[in-house]
Amino acid sequence: MTRSELITILAERFPKLPLRDTDFAVKTILDSMTKSLSDGHRIEIRGFGSFSLTRRPPRVGRNPKSGEQVMVPEKSVPHFKPGKELRERVDLSASKYPIISDAADDKEMDVSATAVHRQGSTE
Repeated sequence: MTRSELITILAERFPKLPLRDTDFAVKTILDSMTKSLSDGHRIEIRGFGSFSLTRRPPRVGRNPKSGEQVMVPEKSVPHFKPGKELRERVDLSASKYPIISDAADDKEMDVSATAVHRQGSTE
């Protein structure tokens, strides 16, 4: 779901709230969350999950093009930990609606294996 999809869904769910106000509310919430994280604070939304910062220490990396060693500086990255209620709801919906992409990947593997087998048998 994108930000604009969220705004559209909220506007449909609350028809008395103008689209402009819905957009402003979503923008304000996301800006507040971004500011809190950038200030080093943790965000917890009960039933949904929590956002925190994880420190990545400095390390030596490699330039993939030249293979030369480079220093990668320390940085903080946002981390999301889903809440119990969110995990349970996602797990429940996953059992009701199996992920289609896994089946498509299996099918592609079967098709490519068949194509390789056919190529080998004609030579």
